Amino acid sequence: EHRAREAVSQERLRIAREMHDVVAHSMSVVVMKAAVANHVYDTRPGESREALEVIESVSRTALADIHRVLGSLRSAEEPDLEPSPSLDELPKLVENARLADVDVKLDRGAIPALPAAVQLSAYRIVQEALTNVIKHAAAPVRCTVRITAEPGELRLAVIDNGAPRGPVGTPGHGLIGMRERAALHHGTLVAGRQPDGGFAVHARLPYETGAA
Repeated sequence: EHRAREAVSQERLRIAREMHDVVAHSMSVVVMKAAVANHVYDTRPGESREALEVIESVSRTALADIHRVLGSLRSAEEPDLEPSPSLDELPKLVENARLADVDVKLDRGAIPALPAAVQLSAYRIVQEALTNVIKHAAAPVRCTVRITAEPGELRLAVIDNGAPRGPVGTPGHGLIGMRERAALHHGTLVAGRQPDGGFAVHARLPYETGAA
């Protein structure tokens, strides 16, 4: 009974973490672009239309991701989250952040073949870090996403130079979720404000070589 309760608890955490990551990033872009469309509707209709097109595109992607997660919950068999996001999809993630007016630079070195679970965690950590930039950093803001790999370890860094939009509150579920994803691989995640006012996220994700 204890093992059953623990398994249910772990599954609930997995589902909550996945749904948070799927929804939070897309909704942050949607909310920002909706505000732009509303603000310039009468004076710059072309810009308003562009914002609406971004909303449509991001919403379709989010809906597909939600259907994927919900489909795994309906299955009586072991949940299958394939196709899961991988590091190959980082350019699209970066482009979504650019659509939300964040100047993002992707710096990715040579990455070896990695286990799918490590790639998913890395993707979700970058996704949540960019979501926090969109939500909390005052414009204009520049951000660098750096991905490097050493034998047996993947390193991630998401660093921005934006001042906070308002008073800095207590850490939310996003940071907790990122740390949980790193911990799944016996890794570490450090996040916090920089001396110049920006924010940085650094993560280490160990992996077994040849286990992709």
